Amino acid sequence: MRSSPYRALREALPRFPRRTIRATLVLAVSAGLATAVPAAATGATAAAGKSPIAATTSAATTADTTSGLAAKPYMGWSSWSMQSSQYPGLNPDGNYSYLTEANVLKQTDALATTLKKYGYTYVNIDAGWWMDRNWTSEFDQYGRQTPDPVRFPHGMKSVADHIHSKGLKAGIYLPVGLEKGAYGDGKAPIWNAPGCTTADIVYPDLRTTNGWDSAYKLNFDNPCAQKYIDSQAQMLADWGYDFLKLDGVGPGSFKSGDNYNNVPDVAAWHKAIADTGRPLHLELSWSLDRGHAADWKKYANGWRIDTDVECYCKTLVTWENSVNDRWDDAPAWSREAGPGGWNDLDAIDVGNGAMDGLTNAERQSYLTLWAINKSPLFTGDDLTRLDSYGLSLLTNQEVIGVDQNDSPVARPVTPMGNEQVWGTKNSDGSYTVALFNLGNSPASVTANWASFGFTGTASVRDLWNHQNLGTYKNRITATLPAHGSRLLTVRPGGARLAATAYEAESADNTLTGNASVATCDACSGGKKVGNLYLDSKLQFNDVKVKKNGIYTIRVAYVSGDPRSVTVYSNSGNGTSLKFPSTGDWNTVETVTVQLGLKAGSNTITFDSGWDYSPDIDRIDVPKSP
Repeated sequence: MRSSPYRALREALPRFPRRTIRATLVLAVSAGLATAVPAAATGATAAAGKSPIAATTSAATTADTTSGLAAKPYMGWSSWSMQSSQYPGLNPDGNYSYLTEANVLKQTDALATTLKKYGYTYVNIDAGWWMDRNWTSEFDQYGRQTPDPVRFPHGMKSVADHIHSKGLKAGIYLPVGLEKGAYGDGKAPIWNAPGCTTADIVYPDLRTTNGWDSAYKLNFDNPCAQKYIDSQAQMLADWGYDFLKLDGVGPGSFKSGDNYNNVPDVAAWHKAIADTGRPLHLELSWSLDRGHAADWKKYANGWRIDTDVECYCKTLVTWENSVNDRWDDAPAWSREAGPGGWNDLDAIDVGNGAMDGLTNAERQSYLTLWAINKSPLFTGDDLTRLDSYGLSLLTNQEVIGVDQNDSPVARPVTPMGNEQVWGTKNSDGSYTVALFNLGNSPASVTANWASFGFTGTASVRDLWNHQNLGTYKNRITATLPAHGSRLLTVRPGGARLAATAYEAESADNTLTGNASVATCDACSGGKKVGNLYLDSKLQFNDVKVKKNGIYTIRVAYVSGDPRSVTVYSNSGNGTSLKFPSTGDWNTVETVTVQLGLKAGSNTITFDSGWDYSPDIDRIDVPKSP
């Protein structure tokens, strides 16, 4: 059976302006959350009084943890970046024509020679392996995808065998649902399921699903639907595949609603994989709904948190489309990753500057963010054409170690803006600290030790340059190029920072406008101040310090999406600061802000202006500047 409806959808979608789509979605979501802000948030997450970067419990209820799958973020190569690019010479026979058996084997051999010893082990074949060069799909008699004989003349098992012969693991791709071309008028039998046909596994109205509506939604009320997934899983197991990227999964993939709820599909794949007896890493794509994070963790080993990183242009990626989006989007997912399942930021195309379309500074920042977020590290570069700088990035074992160690995912310790500091506490008491300049011109970025809960001296190591930088007191400042970064290990030599906690809900504070106290199980004291919108204020009164100076104030807050608030002390004018998302309205996180305080009594004000601001749990004010 052959069909082509997938082609136009797959080719058209990447050309939508990603930032436009994202803005539309964010506005819609923000509007919904805004109306929900007055309601009290509940749930138990971050406990009061913890260090701002204290180690948190990793996600434990993930799929197949006991079997060792995804104990750490996977590393490897994927075909999609080069397939989707218009870089000269990559796709000479038409769009996506790069994907061939010969090219996969060439990249396999290069991976084995160049990157395998650094931990890169997966060779992942993306969309198109069952399509001809006109993007017409091919299926076997049971409605299962079958390899195009021109692209893969020796079949998919032969390719997997070659990958395995190099000591590597083989990955493959499928879209969620029953592809329309596989329906076959509803008469195609289901493999190993007597009496079941494709008409039995979908809804009678042939409702569509996935990110492109290229498939019919499976109806798992009929056992035949599970049998179909079983047949696909067994086919992949028989071919010897170790990894499956299941794409277009919803809620997510810019789709929502009942038709696009593919949680039953993911659960069916989880069961089908287990029943084959062959371990297979299940990766979900794309822009998955965080509201279903518990489902993704239960049934899968990884989930794409964002749209495609590729630009679908004359390079593989560009900074604006859409590498830099991850700084905004990653924080919401920080608590969802752990052994068995990881937040997937997509491919790391940093190995060849000309083909990648990035400056050297951007390439380093790109990989730095992926590493501190413990994203899978899989490159989409041509491994036969890596330049020396790209190779040094991809093979830096200290940076790879940050991605692969047992510390929690890093979070921003400063508000979102052009100059950002991220960090996480490591099991040995040190901190991984990343400094970013996301602006378009050079800038100085400072990491204050107070943001990490200690004061005094600390020794600092530069991981990218393999250099011990010496001892720094209270802070480190780096001048960074446009879109530049530093990645450091900081070992405290000083003391824990003594601070005084001030609760937002205290009767000593002044609330104006819509601001009100609400119950919050996750907050210290069990309460917070919310409804900070439409010119509302929370003013902390009688904040006492002994000396004049600049103080690093730690703010514990709750915000289901990134929101801004103007913060100032005493009669100052203040600055509008965007706080990263905490992921939902039941989770507390912290950022630090710097304010000038005078000896004696002070006020600290959180002013919403005419926007919607985060809910505030408490502030911790150091006893010394």
